[in-house]
Amino acid sequence: MAALRWGRGAADLSRALRSSGPPCNTAKEGILGGLWSPRRNSSASPCEQERRKDWGHVELLEVLEARVRQLQAESVSEVTVKRVEVAQVSADSGRAGGTLPPVKAKLRISGAWGRKLDQDQQMLQKQQKLLQEKLQAKGQFLVPEFKLRGKAKAKAKAKPTAMAMAKSPTKPMGTSTTASKAKPLATAAPKAKPAAMAELPLSEPQLVSEQLASEKGRTERLAEKPEEWDPFQLSVAPLNLSWSKPQGPLNLEQQARQQRFQAFFECCLATEQVTLAHHMLVRKHFSKSKHWWITQAMYNTVMLGWAREGSYKELLSVLRMMKYNGFTPDLLSYASILQCMGRVDQDVTIIQRCLEQMAQDGVQLEQLFYEETLSNEERAAMLRAVLKAKPDFRLPQPSPQVNTSPLLREVYSKDGPVSYPRLHLPLKTLQAMFQQQLSVELASIVHVESVEKTLSPTQETLEARKTLAALHTTWESELHSQLQKAKAHLAKVTSYGHPTLYPFLCTVPEDELVQMLLQFLHTMPAQGEPFVYVVHRLAMQTFQRHIVQQRRCRGQLLALEQRYMQYLQLLASDTQVAEPCLPRQHWETLGPPEPAPPQVWPLMELLSLGKLLLEILVQSVQLPPSLALPQSSSQPVPVLYHVYTFRGIRQIGFLRPHPAFIQLLDDAAEPLMIFEATDMPMLCPPLPWASSQSGGFLLSPTKLMRSVDGSLQHQNLLDSWPPTELHGALDTLTQLGNCAWRVNGRVLDLVLEIFRNKGCARLGVPPPASEAPRPPLEDLPPNASPHRKAELRQEVASCLKIAREMHGLRREALYRLSLAQHLRHQVFWLPHNMDFRGRSYPCPPHFNHLGSDLARALLEFAEGRPLGPHGLDWLKIHLINLTGVKKRESLRVRLAFANTVMDDILDSADQPMTGRKWWMEAEDPWQTLACCMEVAGAVRSPDPAAYVSHLPIHQDGSCNGLQHYAALGRDSVGAASVNLMASDKPQDVYSGVAAQVEVFRTQDAKQGLKVAQVLEGFISRKVVKQTVMTVVYGVTLYGGRLQIEKRLRELSDFPQVFVWEASRYLVRLVFKSLQEIFSSTRTIQHWLTESARLIAQAGSAVEWVTPLGIPIIQPYHRESKLVLRGGLQSITWNSSVDPTRKPNTMKQKNGFPPNFIHSLDSCHMMLTALHCYRKGLTFVSVHDCFWTHACDVPIMNQVCREQFIRLHSQPILEDLSAFLVRRFCSADRAELGTDTRQLLETLLSVPQKGDFDLQQVKSSTYFFS
Repeated sequence: MAALRWGRGAADLSRALRSSGPPCNTAKEGILGGLWSPRRNSSASPCEQERRKDWGHVELLEVLEARVRQLQAESVSEVTVKRVEVAQVSADSGRAGGTLPPVKAKLRISGAWGRKLDQDQQMLQKQQKLLQEKLQAKGQFLVPEFKLRGKAKAKAKAKPTAMAMAKSPTKPMGTSTTASKAKPLATAAPKAKPAAMAELPLSEPQLVSEQLASEKGRTERLAEKPEEWDPFQLSVAPLNLSWSKPQGPLNLEQQARQQRFQAFFECCLATEQVTLAHHMLVRKHFSKSKHWWITQAMYNTVMLGWAREGSYKELLSVLRMMKYNGFTPDLLSYASILQCMGRVDQDVTIIQRCLEQMAQDGVQLEQLFYEETLSNEERAAMLRAVLKAKPDFRLPQPSPQVNTSPLLREVYSKDGPVSYPRLHLPLKTLQAMFQQQLSVELASIVHVESVEKTLSPTQETLEARKTLAALHTTWESELHSQLQKAKAHLAKVTSYGHPTLYPFLCTVPEDELVQMLLQFLHTMPAQGEPFVYVVHRLAMQTFQRHIVQQRRCRGQLLALEQRYMQYLQLLASDTQVAEPCLPRQHWETLGPPEPAPPQVWPLMELLSLGKLLLEILVQSVQLPPSLALPQSSSQPVPVLYHVYTFRGIRQIGFLRPHPAFIQLLDDAAEPLMIFEATDMPMLCPPLPWASSQSGGFLLSPTKLMRSVDGSLQHQNLLDSWPPTELHGALDTLTQLGNCAWRVNGRVLDLVLEIFRNKGCARLGVPPPASEAPRPPLEDLPPNASPHRKAELRQEVASCLKIAREMHGLRREALYRLSLAQHLRHQVFWLPHNMDFRGRSYPCPPHFNHLGSDLARALLEFAEGRPLGPHGLDWLKIHLINLTGVKKRESLRVRLAFANTVMDDILDSADQPMTGRKWWMEAEDPWQTLACCMEVAGAVRSPDPAAYVSHLPIHQDGSCNGLQHYAALGRDSVGAASVNLMASDKPQDVYSGVAAQVEVFRTQDAKQGLKVAQVLEGFISRKVVKQTVMTVVYGVTLYGGRLQIEKRLRELSDFPQVFVWEASRYLVRLVFKSLQEIFSSTRTIQHWLTESARLIAQAGSAVEWVTPLGIPIIQPYHRESKLVLRGGLQSITWNSSVDPTRKPNTMKQKNGFPPNFIHSLDSCHMMLTALHCYRKGLTFVSVHDCFWTHACDVPIMNQVCREQFIRLHSQPILEDLSAFLVRRFCSADRAELGTDTRQLLETLLSVPQKGDFDLQQVKSSTYFFS
């Protein structure tokens, strides 16, 4: 066995740390602190003082070198690496041990500076030589160097580099049987020529203390002795490093550095380059200025890499460094140690000592097997080691944890009837669909046939396709070459101890990277895209492929398949389970948690990687001059070119394809479009959400909570939150994602007919950009007035803007319709996640039910249900609701109106494009048409009650934000205005506000106010609706004025000269009217706003917890900038999510009221969804609009009202006040400052409530209707 003696003996280490001479900094502050600490010991011996003088010369020399490089950078002719061996003084002699900082480089520079530098170097070398002779005369030794190399180190001898020649021939570290199994430095990319990395020897910094040097020597001398675990090694006191360390919390730049290092280490592990990770860790660990960048997670990451390879000695060396940097081994540390012991079949005595030490450190053995970052194979290796020391140990069986929220007690209750719905598909069909979805995600892309009108390929088209194929072959070869060159260069830089993008480039196979870049080239629009957007998109596509690659390489596919097949037993229509339960509960019983996917790479790394890939693409992909410039020279032309343009007053970089390339694509008329797998609906039920990092797509990473790029606040908050508190949100998102969908083929055919025939803007089918208005072609005379020139420029700019908008809308419709055509004969699912307020959203962006009227009309439930006795009536009422003609009438009147216009309904269903076209006059024409077809099918069936309907029926909240405000304040007047009370007809809050505004306007007009007189007859429901709707979500006077101004400009007979003055006047009247009608609403809004203002001014972001237990924090901070310089374009990324920056007080206070209300409406939706699922209903939502089958509308309405009452029966404002007081005013009141006391007083002054009885909501027909 190889000897594993890092930190073997306590007595030896004590002698090494003990000083026998006068007290010095080493004994008090640590060995490294004694070397470079700014403190000096006045009692140092002459020898010590002489040596310090030499150290000062070294530091001065480095300063001079840096200054020369700065002044005469262009004069540098050669850079060579020179190793300066410096003696070390033994600790036993009573002086601080250590080495000189290594001289970084010798610069041969001409001129007076160069001569002066040579003289200083020669003098320094003489002094060093004298010092070495003195030390050797006393029997002391020089500090040896050590190296880490992989298998390919022998290849480096064939072509030594300057760095390799500077190395001493000492024995490399880790020459044991386990170390010989280390992987080469590059193994991930098959065509990346990883030998380029292996050929560069990785040099380690010199050992910085006698203790480490002597231990290394003792380790090599004891190579024949058995391996042993030394408990003292883990309990040794860490060194007290006196190097400079930042005070207080890290800023965004410092956090970015740490995140960069962590991602670097993780990518090294992902590409099996643990040696490289170890090399970088050691370099930074012994760095004077960078050691504080290292976190415990970095040590744990490298330890995990060695554990996977079974390199026990190297693992313990990392553990030693971690202890010396002041960290105590934690759960992940011991998991790596035990895993490694299980792989190398460690001696039972050593394992027992490790378990004893782990218990002393407060780490419970059972917790190791709950760690989500470990795979099943890694847990098995740990278990082998544990069973060797504890044969009677059994894996802990996780006890089911249940959410204890009073709102969810019935949802998780085992009592009472339960009828969870099942899918309408059998088990074998679902299993085949899983395999299909797995293939899609492994491929990362999907080819979808475009629905653009195409003709039969002509000879010209075939020639263009042949040319394009030949160019692809050339481009592939060039991209491979450029990627290999980039990797070789980055590998060389990395070998010198600088973290680069090398391991990031190796995470995805080179072939896959090349294909990704070429596919990206085809998806770029003709007008180009912003440079930063392109960079970020390329990086995210690379990261997603990296995750898929990791799960494939770590053997997770088989385990996923086995577990998912068992999960389908719960969902399939032809199977049974022992006990009905929720999908998440069933999934948890099938095995331990899956390994959590890696965190998204840091923003700066993403931008750097995307920028590198984009520059490689720009450099590699070129057109032959015969295609681009027939009359020009023989120089090839880049396919992509970089330009700058203005958006407003901002100059932004754009990447645009060459017009010749666009023409070639048009001539080729390729019928296929390329979509990322994560942009597509799923072909099987999504994974249930079991934690904040597990759910959604099978392999591709999916965030539970959406956040701004670069923000980790929300994810960190979720990871630290008790898992049971998230069960309500997890189960809701799982249920929403389990709803099966299909395409409404009849509607799709009609839409495609219009789309291919130049579209129809009135029906929401965008026309092509060729239909955009053309700019004027007139030539201005030389003597044209400046006013005329300005008018012409404005007309041209307006035409170009309209053309861009039309092009964007057309492309969006093309994506949606092409996906609908691709999926028209399939069943599919839409995985969901949520934003930071708890509102749910489908993950696929192009084709979902949150889109426009057209998008919603294309979708229907895959599972149909018979209409039953009242389903047809609800179909008819839903149809009239979609037309928007009877909004203020009762349900009875709407039903009667539907029967009156039945001929028009049937005509629309039978002859939608040639009949009377009644459906085209509706507010939502395409949904109206889909409903007409459903009604026609039902009324013509022999038994309408047995007619199977697939159409979703909507029930929409009546100004839902104001409903929540009225319920919070128990405001009777406000409750009546938003239909919380029973009434014969629906109350229209917008009409009520318009009437109150008219009262105020009449009063002002009688007093002679001109603008009030001008507005006579123009105040309507439409003018004030948008402002009333959005005031509850935080719209300001300025924003409300812009909304009203837009409405007034739409009135053709309103005098436009009064628009600004009238809008300014009306917005104040609207706010005044709302104060009259919703007095408690404005009081609560003011309390929330003032609380947020004081919290932000105290330096904190506003946080709260929803009634369902979801933690929320507002990510509004003052902006900070991240700058990435060089290359095609420098990138400046403005970030407002840096938690170390002060909060943005304005955004915090303006955002709190609407965000708080959004969090309440999301709670109401989740409660409704969970209870509907328990009753067997199909349920989906668009925020405050709930969908279900026509036969189930009455049940959903009942559940919706009951859960609204239950939600607002909780002391919501009181709980919020108590939480904010605990969070921001936790100190004793006597110790609080003036500002904090004011905050405390504000938080405790919860608004008073009115006398509205919430039980009245049960009998309100139009609460949701």
